[in-house]
Amino acid sequence: MIKRYLSFIEVEKNYSKFTIRNYSHYLGMFRKWFEKHYEQEYIEKLTSEMVRKYRLFLARYETKEGKRLSPTTQSYYVIALRAFLKYCAKKGVKTLSAEKVDLPKPGEHQIKFLDREQVERLLVAPDTSNISGLRDRTILEVLFSTGLRVSELAKLDIDKIDLKEREFGILGKGRRMRLVFLSERATQWLGRYLSARTDPFRALWVRVPKSGDWDPTMGNEKARLSIRGIQRIVEKYRRSAGLPIKVSPHVLRHSFATTLLQQGADLRSVQEMLGHKNVATTQIYTHVTNPQLKQIHDKFLK
Repeated sequence: MIKRYLSFIEVEKNYSKFTIRNYSHYLGMFRKWFEKHYEQEYIEKLTSEMVRKYRLFLARYETKEGKRLSPTTQSYYVIALRAFLKYCAKKGVKTLSAEKVDLPKPGEHQIKFLDREQVERLLVAPDTSNISGLRDRTILEVLFSTGLRVSELAKLDIDKIDLKEREFGILGKGRRMRLVFLSERATQWLGRYLSARTDPFRALWVRVPKSGDWDPTMGNEKARLSIRGIQRIVEKYRRSAGLPIKVSPHVLRHSFATTLLQQGADLRSVQEMLGHKNVATTQIYTHVTNPQLKQIHDKFLK
């Protein structure tokens, strides 16, 4: 039944391959646990008490490295189970109602972001005298200029970028298409980076061989810089810049959104630029900009 559900979210729901992979992992964990403890039972026999025991298992679970699952990660497993139960009900399978599986109460979500001075320190950290450093500087500039998710950034191709109009289309989360805009500064760095490229690949971000010579037979996707590779690049220059917090591509996405709101952008516009389906998701940034409310109040009501 789980395999059918995974096919359903791929074909009918158009979920991204990353979401499908995660759901496969989350539900695979549940299946192994369920079969171990209730080998003679079927999903139709699932009860609230069984779910309680499963959640206790998640709370106590340790990875091979001896790390516990964070409350947020635990909630992902529960969300996947609820979604699967809803699918079962839709297909006429009589099992525990998804509504009887309570989601963990969300804690206070702390947004990590960089201020403009910290962003600038990060952006200027790469040595741009070589193609590798030039690529890295451009990656950082584009991340902060667009607020892209790292998965969206990694799959960009050269022919999709319109440098003249400073924009490109991206197929984001939920297979939703949106238009993404580049700052003049990011566009300039993209131009420099692309002018320095001598390889035949269409991927926008490619791995730079130590020899300096690309193998044209390796193929576009093999040459493409991976998501993990981009994450390592951001962390590398975070250390070089001496920034006090751990910086990931998602922190730059937070910094992009926070900067826009602090400069007066409206929530709906930021929602569109981030590719959020619901404005409620974008509202997590408002508490960061709330300190400015007093200044606005004082400006108009002296």
